[in-house]
Amino acid sequence: MTKGTKMLKTNFKRLALTMLGFSLVGVGTTCGAAQGQEAASENSNVEIKIKKPLIAVTKDFTLANGMRVVLSEDHSVPVASVAIVYDVGAKDEEKGRSGFAHLFEHMMFQGSDNIAKAEHFKFVEGVGGSLNATTHADFTNYFEKVPSNQLELCLWLESDRMRSLKVTPETFQNQLETVKEEKRLRIDNQPYAPANIRLEELAFDNWNNGHPTIGYFEDLEASSVKDVKKFFDTYYAPNNATMAIVGDFNSDDVSKLVEKYFATIPKSAIASRKDLSEPKQTKAKYEKVEDAQAQLPAFWMSWKAPARRDNDFYALNLLQTILSTGDSSRLYQRMVKGEKVALQVQVSYEERRGPSAFETFVVYKPGSTPEKVRETLLSELDKLKTDGVSQEELQKAKNQLLRGLFASSSYTSLQKSLSRAEMLAEYTAFFKDPSLIDSDIEKYMAVTADDIKQLANKIFTKEGVTTLDVMPKAKKEG
Repeated sequence: MTKGTKMLKTNFKRLALTMLGFSLVGVGTTCGAAQGQEAASENSNVEIKIKKPLIAVTKDFTLANGMRVVLSEDHSVPVASVAIVYDVGAKDEEKGRSGFAHLFEHMMFQGSDNIAKAEHFKFVEGVGGSLNATTHADFTNYFEKVPSNQLELCLWLESDRMRSLKVTPETFQNQLETVKEEKRLRIDNQPYAPANIRLEELAFDNWNNGHPTIGYFEDLEASSVKDVKKFFDTYYAPNNATMAIVGDFNSDDVSKLVEKYFATIPKSAIASRKDLSEPKQTKAKYEKVEDAQAQLPAFWMSWKAPARRDNDFYALNLLQTILSTGDSSRLYQRMVKGEKVALQVQVSYEERRGPSAFETFVVYKPGSTPEKVRETLLSELDKLKTDGVSQEELQKAKNQLLRGLFASSSYTSLQKSLSRAEMLAEYTAFFKDPSLIDSDIEKYMAVTADDIKQLANKIFTKEGVTTLDVMPKAKKEG
């Protein structure tokens, strides 16, 4: 879940949760609606009861070729969403051959035996649907949302490119140029973006964790079509894919369609997975870089962090919200509004299955020094170690997480069939059990203030920090 404002009002929470069959009870309140709202706003000890399963699975099966399929019927609206996760990301790349995972996000739309270049978009959008794909450090996903009577179209499209993607010198060269342009647009010409890539290279000791998902162009340019085809044949196979389908359909009928389009695709011999282990950092790291696009000085501070669903994962996600989500967050109140030393403060925690990173990014005012601004940031983190967080802060963070899951305006809202399909596909692909969605929400709700205090003492060490100063590059006169 890629996740404040003051604590959400009880009536808003009840609206968001009741729409999905949930109940919310303010502890110690047996009064009327208006009084109950006021009492719960003042009392951060709120019991939240969530109906299980959060996403009902109507069918879960694995084809003979190894592809796992999860179906979830929802007849509330006549739409259907398909999400496919391929268990391959930047972490699986070979040194000297980076960027292949991201390249294939583009290559997968370049045509197959029965589909011409870019026709995937034409077919889906032509029936009123939408589609996209994303590449991550540890997986790549593809997804479509269509009127439910067009679901078979999506299955045909996905199966045809899994079976017979066209990997030719022409498509390879064409998409290499597309990736170059994407890098120029989204990284090279964006302030602080190249520095963020450098931060991860510096923070991680293991190359498979630290190199950028977009890759290094010298690696792609030195590669052959044979190299690219080998990558596809290895990872874009049914036994390395998980598909979730959510929407208005009959599961028995859709199971037959899945069998029809995917069962005859041969499995592959998946390469052995890379060692992603990271040594414990025992000495602080520091580097200073110039940025031609930056107008103001900034810095990053990063600490190695636990993997997705590790014991500390839940507390760290909530802490991210407490520190920097919204104008009432700790770092905004202290650094932007209070001491007025910063113009922007962000905290991010990337939820990888392997070693992850917890990063803070600060754009500070000219006239301040990075050392002085860092003192302010670190003093706020030290408060977490000694004083912890209040029950109100913790409840607010939990409310914000629930809002992201249940509010209709949220990208990750489970009111949307596509969000449910993506979540089912990820949990099934990564952890082999879609029901863990329910237990994860329970674990979030069970996090205590003491858990966050212990976590802060474990993560935010002086020797474990990586710091990157970013200075605007002086403009040449004349």
